Amino acid sequence: MASKGSKQSRSGSGLPGRKGGCEQEEEEPQLQAVLVADSFNRRFFPVTKDQPRALLPLGNVAMIDYTLEFLTSTGVKETFVFCCWMAGKIKEHLLKSKWCRPMSPNTVHIITSETYRSLGDVLRDVDTKSLVRSDFLLVYGDVVSNIDLSEALQEHRLRRKLDKNVSVMTMLFKESSPGHKSRCQEDDVIVATDSNNQRILHYQRTQGLKKMKFPVNIFHSGSEEFEIRHDLLDCHISICSPQVAELFKDNFDFQTRDDFVRGILVSDEILGNQIHLHVTKDGYGVRVSNLLMYDAVSSDLVRRWVYPITPESNFADQAGQSCTFSRHNVYRGTGVSLGHGSQMEENVLIGRDTSIGANCFISNSVIGNNCTIGDNVVLDHAYIWNDVHLASNVTISQSVVCDEVQVKEGVKLSRQCVLAFNVVIGPNISLPEGTVVSMHNPEEEEDEDDEEFLSDSGVVDQSKDKTKQRVFNPAEVGAEGQGYIWKVSSLDDTEEEELMQCLWGLDLNPDPESESEDSEPDGPDDPVIPSPEMDDVETFHAEVLATLQRGLEENITCDNLVLEINSVKYAYNISLKEVMQILTKVMLEFPFLQQGPQITTSQYVALLLPLLKRWAPVFKNYVKRAQDHLDCLAAFEEHFLEQENHWAAMVKILMEMYQLEILEEEMILRWFSQGASTDKSRRLRKNQGLQKFIQWLEEAEESSEEEAE
Repeated sequence: MASKGSKQSRSGSGLPGRKGGCEQEEEEPQLQAVLVADSFNRRFFPVTKDQPRALLPLGNVAMIDYTLEFLTSTGVKETFVFCCWMAGKIKEHLLKSKWCRPMSPNTVHIITSETYRSLGDVLRDVDTKSLVRSDFLLVYGDVVSNIDLSEALQEHRLRRKLDKNVSVMTMLFKESSPGHKSRCQEDDVIVATDSNNQRILHYQRTQGLKKMKFPVNIFHSGSEEFEIRHDLLDCHISICSPQVAELFKDNFDFQTRDDFVRGILVSDEILGNQIHLHVTKDGYGVRVSNLLMYDAVSSDLVRRWVYPITPESNFADQAGQSCTFSRHNVYRGTGVSLGHGSQMEENVLIGRDTSIGANCFISNSVIGNNCTIGDNVVLDHAYIWNDVHLASNVTISQSVVCDEVQVKEGVKLSRQCVLAFNVVIGPNISLPEGTVVSMHNPEEEEDEDDEEFLSDSGVVDQSKDKTKQRVFNPAEVGAEGQGYIWKVSSLDDTEEEELMQCLWGLDLNPDPESESEDSEPDGPDDPVIPSPEMDDVETFHAEVLATLQRGLEENITCDNLVLEINSVKYAYNISLKEVMQILTKVMLEFPFLQQGPQITTSQYVALLLPLLKRWAPVFKNYVKRAQDHLDCLAAFEEHFLEQENHWAAMVKILMEMYQLEILEEEMILRWFSQGASTDKSRRLRKNQGLQKFIQWLEEAEESSEEEAE
């Protein structure tokens, strides 16, 4: 690690009260970072009973390596990594990594302690040890980002220069539509800011809230104009002044960043300090806070949304981690063998020395190193870690399989299953959705005291000794299975921050028999918020809408839009007919989402036709067979049956789809002649504009036939 000489140079280079010439004052100090390699909760249990969260593989690379790569690319010269749970493993990993090599541009200091219980404890220790001497970045060890922070850093430093020590933190957010898959619902926030200087006036998480309450003082804050925003994704990246650590030390009730933000905004004792936000439209920045986010971020990595951090770049410089990149985002490590008839459809990463049998179908999945996969295996959104053995005829969908797991023949894992380290499942058993299996007996968790949870050694070995004396239930894990079923524990008053300890994210459907304080019936003026629980078709509809919205915002090519829609299609097992109908419906509804239901017919056409031209290649990818045309036209008809006021726009849109060669004249004529099943459908076909268009098509077809003769 860093030599003593480097520490001596730190102590003499940037004391807070130092004065000098103009050139010295304007010289920017070296950027530092505090990386917290612990989440201080059991969200990823039982997986993290064997491996700390910061070392869990994401795209076959430890999560903490992504965070360190981001910090280094941002220009951080010195990073303090704070470890608690399984600190020895994290330290061993870092000492072997490129980050601790002598030539590393980012000097990494590893600080371990069994007494850290929260972010507050870490920052109080930062202040006690006087580790930071200027502005620093604060991140967790599961943040994945490629965002350029230079503009945010410049704004933060300028604010502090103009108004000394007032702005203590700048929080980084990215514009993102609500419901986007890379936006964690648990992190959804409402933020009120001063439009002139981006000072945060109010900050509140929205999960579980039906109504929002804003303090009156934000309307009397002296701001001429302020914004209330719900289109922000929290990147969990903060630019902090040294006063942040001091404030944590002075306020022992600050345990999390949210505590700190609330305290700064409402506490009279520290009135005068301010928090600002920086919103970026570019780049990628998320925290892997649960397995749904793990799925989303893994998918984004493979699809190259985090460029230049890509699987084939081997940015962590690990021996044997190089792989080849081919079309449809397929990556193959060295020594990979693929059996006859096996297909890697798209968005697939396979680690080194992995063997895949015959007639396998793999899509949107990541497979680790030294894995063995049998014949006729189907993997979709499957995350297979290292040294895993999958026998033949196994089906896995949106599930995680940890190191050294054995899955016997004929096993099916439904969505959101987790097989923790060393588990054996099967043969010939189906695990229901959400099943979590571990070699650690959940009943023994009640016997573990706090010291045992925080201890860096002995826990795993003790648990293994205990499990040797127990018998596994073959009805749960199969006749040859080894492991215990873990169930989601209920949320008690002391575990609110653990969000029900659910691996895949917060359970957004509370027990219908339980009622909260705010469960009175809504008044007539109260907005009704539907339950977030949706079936797969509704979820797919929302994903397609979010994809097309992001396509417009970020100017994404149609080829990449098709890849995204396909990946969601396979994730939710959506039929091609449903894809065609939903895509058509989303396109036709888009102007209403932009301008509201009161939009005029001329406005509707003016907004829709450019979108149709832009997305024509997306439609052509799916409208190929005769049935595809009819499915598209059926959705087209269904939409306009509900929008009778806009029948005048119907012909113009149908004409445009014909001229763009999305729909063929033969299929339009067939739809018109045989599709009328209700009185309203027949009335629609009697529309004069539509009849003239059909007559024009028939005459064009007749003339083309005559020319052919």
